[in-house]
Amino acid sequence: MRLPAELARLAWELPHNFLGLDEASSDFATAKAVILPVPYESTTSYGGGTAHGPRGILEASRYIELYDQELDGEPWEVGIATMPSLSLTRAGAEAAIAELRQAYDAILDQGDRFVIMLGGEHSITSAPVLAWADRLEERVSVLQIDAHTDLRPEYEGSEFSHASVMARVMDRVDIVAVGIRAMTRAEREVARARPDNIRIFFADDIHSGDSWIDAVLAALGDTVYLTFDVDGLDPSLVPSTGTPEPGGLTWYPVMKLLRRVFREKRVVAADVVELAPNPANPAPDFLVARLVYKLIGYRFSG
Repeated sequence: MRLPAELARLAWELPHNFLGLDEASSDFATAKAVILPVPYESTTSYGGGTAHGPRGILEASRYIELYDQELDGEPWEVGIATMPSLSLTRAGAEAAIAELRQAYDAILDQGDRFVIMLGGEHSITSAPVLAWADRLEERVSVLQIDAHTDLRPEYEGSEFSHASVMARVMDRVDIVAVGIRAMTRAEREVARARPDNIRIFFADDIHSGDSWIDAVLAALGDTVYLTFDVDGLDPSLVPSTGTPEPGGLTWYPVMKLLRRVFREKRVVAADVVELAPNPANPAPDFLVARLVYKLIGYRFSG
């Protein structure tokens, strides 16, 4: 809220939005970036807690240094609006994803902004991906940073499971999955049957050199949607996720990839999902908040 000048100068805590930005810097009307928290969790397997992911990211972000030495700038200056958390219906996964799609479209209708959705479980990704596929004439490539392919036709009786999210979009977009190290035989066959539509870069093949980054860029089209499941990173960095898999990606190679993607492609939007905060270890929350800030920095670094 807006306070009188006499009160605004008092020692209030930072606002509970991304980076703790003041009202002017987080005004939706002027912001070029939008943070959309979606604390949805319905189909997680093994470990839970992704419903607390958006709040954990936002809280940790309030303690990030605003200056980015890699970019030699302060990305927040483009304006970053943080939306209220979107509370989706509990009338079933399909209804929840449909409700998210309606809300996401409404946000896009407000003008050209770089929207980063914070999950929540990975099932929510299908709504923004299909929203962009419907809006754009050109074919969209989805850059999927992930430990899992998420290509199951359904999981535990739900076609809208976190394990099926890429199966829900693969007919409408091309998928370039990076960091994969866990999949079923059936998912492997799905990918093999669609070599022009689904490209997989296994984690065990990309731990040396940078040639894999060139190959990822070559596989992507000109227009990219980024979905970043934090279990794509090694669990030594982010243990706070539902299904941590050993042998994951590390920080600097991923940043090198992302910076090139943002420089050489048109990245229309992004999401970061599957963080399940652990109060005993807040470091992953801070890492993911820094990741989100990096995405904004790369998007607007010129």
